Amino acid sequence: MGGSAGLTHTSLTVLTLLVWCQAQSSTRSYGPVFEEQPAHTLFPEGSAEEKVTLACRARASPPATYRWKMNGTELKMEPDSRYRLVAGDLVISHPVKAKDAGSYQCVASNSRGTVVSREASLRFGFLQEFSAEERDPVKITEGWGVMFTCSPPPHYPGLSYRWLLNEFPNFIPADGRRFVSQATGNLYIAKTEASDLGNYSCFATSHIDFITKSVFSKFSRLSLAAEDARQYAPSIKARFPADTYALAGQVVTLECFAFGNPVPQIKWRKLDGSQSSKWIGSEPLLQIQDVGFEDEGTYECEAENIKGRDTYQGRIIIQAQPEWLKVITDTEADIGSDLRWSCAAAGKPRPAVRWLRDGQPLTSQNRIEVSGGELRFSKLVLEDSGMYQCVAENKHGTVYASAELTVQALAPDFRLSPVKRLIPAARSGKVIIPCQPRAAPKATVLWTKGTELLINSSRVTITPDGTLILQNISKSDEGKYTCFAENFMGKANSTGILSVRDATKITLAPSSADINVGENLTLQCHASHDPTMDLTFTWSLDDFPIDLDKAEGHYRRASAKEAIGDLSIFNTQLRHSGRYTCTAQTVVDSASESATLTVRGPPGPPGGVVVRDISDTSVQLSWSRGFDNHSPIARYLVEARTLLSSNWKQMRTNPVNIEGNAETAQVVNLIPWMDYEFRVLASNILGIGEPSLPSSKIRTKEAAPTVAPSGLGGGGGAPNELIINWTPTLRDYQNGDGFGYILSFRKKGSQGWLTARVPHAESLHYVYRNDSIGPYTPFEVKIKAYNRKGEGPESLTAIVYSAEEEPKVAPFRVLAKSVLASEMDVSWEPVEQGDMTGVLLGYEIRYWKDGDKEEAADRVRTAGLVPSAHVTGLNPNTNYHVSVRAYNRAGTGPPSPSTNVTTTKPPPKRPPGNISWTFSGSTVSIKWDPVVAKADESAVTGYKMLYRQDSHSAPTLYLASKSRIDIPVPEDFTHAFVQIRVTGPGGDGTPAEVHILRNSGTSMMVEDSVTRPVPHLVIITTHSLLMVALISYLEL
Repeated sequence: MGGSAGLTHTSLTVLTLLVWCQAQSSTRSYGPVFEEQPAHTLFPEGSAEEKVTLACRARASPPATYRWKMNGTELKMEPDSRYRLVAGDLVISHPVKAKDAGSYQCVASNSRGTVVSREASLRFGFLQEFSAEERDPVKITEGWGVMFTCSPPPHYPGLSYRWLLNEFPNFIPADGRRFVSQATGNLYIAKTEASDLGNYSCFATSHIDFITKSVFSKFSRLSLAAEDARQYAPSIKARFPADTYALAGQVVTLECFAFGNPVPQIKWRKLDGSQSSKWIGSEPLLQIQDVGFEDEGTYECEAENIKGRDTYQGRIIIQAQPEWLKVITDTEADIGSDLRWSCAAAGKPRPAVRWLRDGQPLTSQNRIEVSGGELRFSKLVLEDSGMYQCVAENKHGTVYASAELTVQALAPDFRLSPVKRLIPAARSGKVIIPCQPRAAPKATVLWTKGTELLINSSRVTITPDGTLILQNISKSDEGKYTCFAENFMGKANSTGILSVRDATKITLAPSSADINVGENLTLQCHASHDPTMDLTFTWSLDDFPIDLDKAEGHYRRASAKEAIGDLSIFNTQLRHSGRYTCTAQTVVDSASESATLTVRGPPGPPGGVVVRDISDTSVQLSWSRGFDNHSPIARYLVEARTLLSSNWKQMRTNPVNIEGNAETAQVVNLIPWMDYEFRVLASNILGIGEPSLPSSKIRTKEAAPTVAPSGLGGGGGAPNELIINWTPTLRDYQNGDGFGYILSFRKKGSQGWLTARVPHAESLHYVYRNDSIGPYTPFEVKIKAYNRKGEGPESLTAIVYSAEEEPKVAPFRVLAKSVLASEMDVSWEPVEQGDMTGVLLGYEIRYWKDGDKEEAADRVRTAGLVPSAHVTGLNPNTNYHVSVRAYNRAGTGPPSPSTNVTTTKPPPKRPPGNISWTFSGSTVSIKWDPVVAKADESAVTGYKMLYRQDSHSAPTLYLASKSRIDIPVPEDFTHAFVQIRVTGPGGDGTPAEVHILRNSGTSMMVEDSVTRPVPHLVIITTHSLLMVALISYLEL
């Protein structure tokens, strides 16, 4: 009875497993996989929006059902509740901070298992009003720094701050003198000015999604006491925290602002590393974008002005949210087998790892062992199937990795992987016949040939996974081969037929060769094979297959014939050296032959460049030999680069020529106190090879300067000053730290030298002040450089003049003469050069109308030492006062005694009228009514007539003393254009323009009487007329 009962129980178990397996195979089902998870949400208090939606959606078959937890407690979705589900989303109606603020988690389930989402917080944003209390007034001495405290009202999240001065929207700009801290809201003014007087209010703004709210404080009045003009050193007032914690990937902002007079300049540096390319901004703010662990360290803010400096230091400490390094994946495992799952996460602090099964915590028990990121199963059972989650968390966040475990129990099944029906094999070769039924647990395998059971022997091998291997095959091995598979779920078999064919053989093998880089070569390979099968050739280099389609033109098949597999290699490179193997292959067997190709080329890069014995101008290098690439190394070259240049430059060495068997050399003629990197190149008869990797950076030792500064000169400045200028010495020639300049100077002709030390390499001038220095006094000047190792050579002596003073002597005998109604000529006797206190540059003519003050005078300067000037732009018939002064770089000297001049009256405005003409043979006579000047116009002394036959001919100017003129004309004359105007002491009057026609004797006024510039004129007179040639332009 006991035996019968046991048998019945086993049969029922097997039947249950079969039913379960059929259900598994009929429909592809899987557990929930999140496609959308809830996100942290900020809800503005008082918002018109009446609901909050937390999203959740999972892909699952059958479809998932959803539940939600708040602070770890499941929410009940009752009909009258403010919580409701829309698909998987949680909708909270009329959210209230006291009830709804917290952490939410979505739970998705189906028949395959359960998963929980990441946690999402619901927080409520708010900004209250500032305190209604009046703010105390602030009184400070003008020129001192001041801080206004913002004291923002309660709020969440953070705010942005601005400050109002007197009224909205007069916001205070951040201009270097004033700074608004975005950490505290406080306003800092480094140095107060009179314009700062007024009322100040802190303006705070909250940004929540698309909602912006701003509030401002009561005003605080700033009043200023009498100015204190004294300068004082910086004092840092706005400081970043001593320890700033930041998450990797975020933007970090450090603030630093100082009081001082003059307004201090802010500089930033990292004390334990170099400046990052991710730094943005400057002055009071240092921002680092996408901060990483390489940005961790100590940072220093330096505030500096001419009176001194102040510094402050603080650390940036980088931490990180958990981030997966390794996750679990969906797994199918056989019943009764063992399984090991692992996951790993990075983060700072180091994340703790825990496990969930179907949403519930999983701990070690019976067959299951949980150890940090490791989960181990022993002898899996069907009940182990489900949804598993690995959870990594630290104080900055939590990440979830999900996977489904499916435990299988299957009878052997060959439908997906049957034994191959026809199995070809080569005579004397080997054949491998897999047997891979789908089965859980793993099936036991037996092989038969026909009815004969096969067992392991010298020619027959059955591997542990059931694969059959036959070796040294003969014709007698042909026949049917059957694989039998069995486990406790059932049994199955699959059969294939073995057919024996002729073997493949290499008939012409490739031969080894030796060539130079860039040459071409063909490797031969011919083969014979069973004619019933196709033959293919493949080539490999050092056991790596050669892909002819991706060979960049280097490899190509030399023949299209089936039995010939020759390989051509074009433009060979060093990388083409190695062992080439030709393989002739059919579906049943293959044959291979190999040959070695040696490609000679320039040497490979030397290795391990080490720098030692560092002095001020030399170092000792050593290296290890690289590959000679089959051609002996002849010599080595050494190159270097400095931090000032990215270009590599060949260096001088000792010995000059480094032999190919050497592995050390001295590099000479280096620059002291310079950062260097070195590399070594080898060469042979085929060329120069690739360089070694750069050595580590080194700095040569310091030495005294060896070059005198250049560009010595100077001059200018204020009275009693000697200004000396030079070109700052480049970093290449400083040779050491503590670099500066030593100046030597003396009055020309005196004996003793004065000296001055000027620190800092970037200095470029020195000012020597002494009341005994006369104006424009010549000094002999020399300069040399120094550093903490000593002094360098002196420069050649240069002559530099002290500051000039304005000329002390005035010009004399000033004469002014009216030329035209708007112009005059001024002349004078020049001052003596011996009376100068500087380099005389020219003269300044000042002129002003009678009745005006001299301060309102117009001015004209000469561009050299000429003793006369022509002045234009004057008013007609006006009395002017005129004086002349000498000037140099320091300014103008005393004025000459003023002289008077009256400009002439303007010419008559009325043009000549009633113009007529008559022809007589080759002459035309033109006459007009005389113009009589009015009382306020200058006298008429004559007339000017411009005659032009057509628009293309050169014009001719005629001068006449009376109101008529005779002009010769050619016989074929038909017409001409004529302009007539008066002339006199006041200049030329307005022109009248007429068009003369041979068949008309009356005046015909030309419509376009605009005056024109004339390119080339000839002036002709008859009787009392004077002939003149004008080459320049004349405008009538």
